[in-house]
Amino acid sequence: MNKTVKIAIQKSGRLSEDSLNLFKECGIKVEIGKGRLRSVSSNFPAEFLFLRDDDIPGYVEDGVADLGIVGENVLVESGKKVDVVKALGFSKCRLSIAVSRERDFVLPEDLNGKSIATSYPRILGDYLDKHGITAHIHEISGSVEIAPSIGLADAICDIVSSGSTLLSNGLKELESIFRSEAVLIANPGLDPDKQTILDKLLFRIASVQTAKDHKYVLLNAPNDKLDAITAILSGMKSPTVMPLAIEGWSSVHSVLKESDFWEKIESLKDAGAQGILVIPIEKMVL
Repeated sequence: MNKTVKIAIQKSGRLSEDSLNLFKECGIKVEIGKGRLRSVSSNFPAEFLFLRDDDIPGYVEDGVADLGIVGENVLVESGKKVDVVKALGFSKCRLSIAVSRERDFVLPEDLNGKSIATSYPRILGDYLDKHGITAHIHEISGSVEIAPSIGLADAICDIVSSGSTLLSNGLKELESIFRSEAVLIANPGLDPDKQTILDKLLFRIASVQTAKDHKYVLLNAPNDKLDAITAILSGMKSPTVMPLAIEGWSSVHSVLKESDFWEKIESLKDAGAQGILVIPIEKMVL
């Protein structure tokens, strides 16, 4: 019987959408439907389990699922023993301590002797211990942001994305204590067949991630400027240069990193490049 891996992902929400989009970009078909709790891919040896995000680390640790996609904040808070095999670069957020805008708290040390409401007591406790802050942790499971206004706590520690929720509840961010993104986790005891499937998945993910970090660039260059222009374009090995129908001109093709894209585009223009086209890359295999 052919082996498959079971992959646990969040059944609903932003993390679920981002995870499913990643598999789509990797060319893996996942059938989804309202209320559906599992799905078998028709073109990749994987079965998908749709679970609550808090349950995913435990399912992977116990071997009910071989792999899972979960936020680092949920994973660390769970304390489960799994392998983190890949940072995925999406669903980024931060865990922050926030207080009422009416309070004169300025430094984290101002929380000494105060109470903090949170759904992340493990992460918060580690932070407080590391910084020598003595505060009471009031663990609650939801609606953390209203705790100060109803007198339940002096501060909160909760997930922040844009900060709009804090603002609408009269809170201000005091300190960011943990940065999180989605990660791919694995059961430490994968057998060789399942490890092979994981390696194939990681190869596809790396190709998709690398493509997002680069742009494909095509431009026209006068031949007497080629040396200067190709020196700017590093490419994967070196730029591709092809003659144009117009004598004395060439077409130059290359790849630029997103991080230094605009700086190099400006340098290319200054060096004499014309007709610069920039194209997104869907997949990139190095």
